[in-house]
Amino acid sequence: MTQHILLDRTADEVLWFQRRSFIKAAASWTAMGGAAAAHAQQRSNVVEMVGDITVNGERLMPQRALQTGDQIATGPDSHMVFVVGNSSFLVRQNSRLAVERGRTLNTVSLLRMLTGAVASVWGPGSNRRIVTPTLTAGIRGTGVYTEVLPDQGYRSYFCNCYGTVDMAAGGDRLVSQSNYHQSFWGEAQARNGRFLTPAGAINHTDEELEYLARLVNQQTAWQVLGRKGVKDGKGYMEERPPEAYPASPLR
Repeated sequence: MTQHILLDRTADEVLWFQRRSFIKAAASWTAMGGAAAAHAQQRSNVVEMVGDITVNGERLMPQRALQTGDQIATGPDSHMVFVVGNSSFLVRQNSRLAVERGRTLNTVSLLRMLTGAVASVWGPGSNRRIVTPTLTAGIRGTGVYTEVLPDQGYRSYFCNCYGTVDMAAGGDRLVSQSNYHQSFWGEAQARNGRFLTPAGAINHTDEELEYLARLVNQQTAWQVLGRKGVKDGKGYMEERPPEAYPASPLR
């Protein structure tokens, strides 16, 4: 188990992949052919659901398939793992989000998060974004973790766990390139003149991303490289000078 730092989250929330129910469900999902087979056979694309979950205001039933355009809400002590096309998602408890349609019904163009937290792995593609009340992330093909904190004025946390992401908040713009967890705060109010500020790697684990990648026949960057870096939020496999981090304060 890799190290992880929790901030207002519980250990149970980041250890969902160890649940016997998920292990069994993931094995069944893979054995039955994954997302392509589920779509072709009109089966549910929900790999696992735990607790109180609603879709478009109605309780999610076990055999229902999630579609782009749906609005999802999870209650306390609830979570859900699902797959749409070549992308997979883990929605934590007390989350509200909308999954908006891309070029096809089976393509996500926009994940609009209002509250809560989502870990996600996105296959190659273009014109995909994650939007929170305080930041926008343009996804190119990557694994990311996003969290919205309503008790902090909807300040948002975003970690580019691996890949390339176009980041924007307020008037700030930057490109994040990461092999191992490059993290940011999307500020509700500017801090020292910045809306994108440095963050540490919090509230998610390597194993979560690895399991989500496996559901869509992918590997994380550290699995491909066969090694891991320092999980400090800077995004690199080796030490770099502070100015190499894209959200470093301007000098």
